[in-house]
Amino acid sequence: MINAPDWLTARPIAHRGLHDCGAGRAVENSVSAARAAIAQAFAIECDVQLSKDGEAIVFHDFTLERLTGHTGRIDAFTAKELRSMRLRGGDLIVTLPEFLSLIGSVTPLVCEIKSRFDGDLRLAERVAACAAAYDGPICIESFDPQVMAHLRARRTPLGIEHVPLGMVAQADYGAQDCEWSHLDAGDKRALAQFLHFTATRPDFLSYSLRDMPHAVPHLCRAGLGLPVTLWTVRSEADRAMASSHGDQIVFEGEGVRRA
Repeated sequence: MINAPDWLTARPIAHRGLHDCGAGRAVENSVSAARAAIAQAFAIECDVQLSKDGEAIVFHDFTLERLTGHTGRIDAFTAKELRSMRLRGGDLIVTLPEFLSLIGSVTPLVCEIKSRFDGDLRLAERVAACAAAYDGPICIESFDPQVMAHLRARRTPLGIEHVPLGMVAQADYGAQDCEWSHLDAGDKRALAQFLHFTATRPDFLSYSLRDMPHAVPHLCRAGLGLPVTLWTVRSEADRAMASSHGDQIVFEGEGVRRA
């Protein structure tokens, strides 16, 4: 583990950028959402998926339907094909290198590696390469312990010794989320109980607000001194709860303001 830098928790973190699809405004993980977050001096969290040809694409879902007018899996298309597609808000889909160029080191970026929990580490390696070449404040996180353990073990050859590595976690993995619906009960129990800790050794933890209070974030924060960010804050009541259990919020909605 490394000592997490102050910038990790210095600013509220805009979840997938500062977006509000319901109001017809910027769509999540879009250039417009990133620019809106930067304009208000927020940090940014983004998600990345793997394209058919191995590029990191800034996009949350495994499929295109919800956020675009297209259909199919992200990994069925090349980066060039994806970059020609528009999100429902009008922005073009972008690659992680393009997204980093847009941010230009002016605000911290929390990059979440999406995973199918299938042992595929190509996206982890590509994100690491992007982070190693980036001059700005960036950290990497994922729900998948195998992804983060791989990055932890290969920090030096990947050139990311300076990049904080974190786990995203929650108390229960019983829901049929597409990320872990195929995992067996033992795997889900291991995730919930944080049994991967000796392999992942996170520098920080991003934990579900709805599960507060919980022993895992409490012990990581109070016992090990790890910064804890809490997601997803959507109201002032959520913010008040988060302030008692974490070091910073990951929020959605412009109604959530800095204290």
